[in-house]
Amino acid sequence: MSTERDYLVLKAPHFSEKASRVGDFGNQYAFKVERDATKAEIKSAVEAMFEVNVENVTTLNVKGKTKRTQRGISRKNHWKKAYVRIAEGQEIDFEGVE
Repeated sequence: MSTERDYLVLKAPHFSEKASRVGDFGNQYAFKVERDATKAEIKSAVEAMFEVNVENVTTLNVKGKTKRTQRGISRKNHWKKAYVRIAEGQEIDFEGVE
């Protein structure tokens, strides 16, 4: 049973070198999530959307980078990242996910 919040918590899958290395060995996936999302909300959202069993969720806040431009200093927005470990033998297919 999924709720509207489940579809708002997950913003996008996060693809990076570290995320691909972690995914190769630990059956983990990285997602960009809402900054106010809790681990329980992230777990229920992934289970509802991808029909997998989530074993563990680890979250971290990523600080936005500060950039110096000709017009002064600007900063990109802060965001939250979640590493989700799913049960052995299952996988998430991101085909068609934007």
